Amino acid sequence: MSPDDESTAIPGQAGAGDPAADQPGGEHGRAGRPLLAAVGVGLGLGAVVIASLFFFTPAFALVVAAVMALAVVELARALAMTQVRVPTWPVAIGTVLTVLGAYHYGPTVLVGLFAATAVGGLFTRMRAGPAGFVRDASATVFVTAYVGLLGGFATLLARGAHGPYETLTFVAVTVASDVGGYAAGVLAGRHPMAPVISPKKSWEGFGGSALACLITGGLMVWLGTDYPWWVGLILGGAVVLVATAGDLMESMIKRDLGIKDMGTLLPGHGGIMDRLDSLLPSAFICWVIFALLH
Repeated sequence: MSPDDESTAIPGQAGAGDPAADQPGGEHGRAGRPLLAAVGVGLGLGAVVIASLFFFTPAFALVVAAVMALAVVELARALAMTQVRVPTWPVAIGTVLTVLGAYHYGPTVLVGLFAATAVGGLFTRMRAGPAGFVRDASATVFVTAYVGLLGGFATLLARGAHGPYETLTFVAVTVASDVGGYAAGVLAGRHPMAPVISPKKSWEGFGGSALACLITGGLMVWLGTDYPWWVGLILGGAVVLVATAGDLMESMIKRDLGIKDMGTLLPGHGGIMDRLDSLLPSAFICWVIFALLH
């Protein structure tokens, strides 16, 4: 969920192409982001999620669908900088249908619409000719799965009587991973975790993420569900692993493309995908865990 290299930052360690990363303190903090803007945007997004979840849950599905469509457009534009062509609008429209279909009809429709979107994207790409088709087809399926399929699990979580609280738990634990990793990495980060992929991520930051996820998961499950408290520890442990992996994967994509952020839509955060990198895989693992408990 964190912007490139930020959540488990090693103080003073700049990422590639990030001249602001060494700036200490001040408005940008030690990780090179405008913290006031980042906090404001984060609180605003959180308010939208909570309001839609608990006042009119179908609105949450619409919010997720809109965000995923923007994410498809953003990711396709980033890939286009390396001459990779993804049929943006067919995939974006299919992604909206996939996310909404998952909310209304369940996991079977989620998988079916994901497959239909991928096939539709491939057929659309065929019109541009054979040059680069395998490369573009691979990217099309990747974008469809990464955004549409994984995004659909967020709306699957929201279905049912306990869906809003389970969804809030998923968001809270994933955010805890980001915040815990950021705090521990900035304050104590010394040992790089994956220096080739993400130079500023540290093992200390990962430890902070793990601790925050375990505490948040345990508290959310204990306070708001009928499950034993230790289920929250399992949830927290699973989320910290997949959230960190998602963050590193996003960093790999940006390193490969030679960019720092996927976009500029969210002040202090970068682009939509810079906020979704750990949320998308976390939605899947949280849905699996809660589905097994039902």
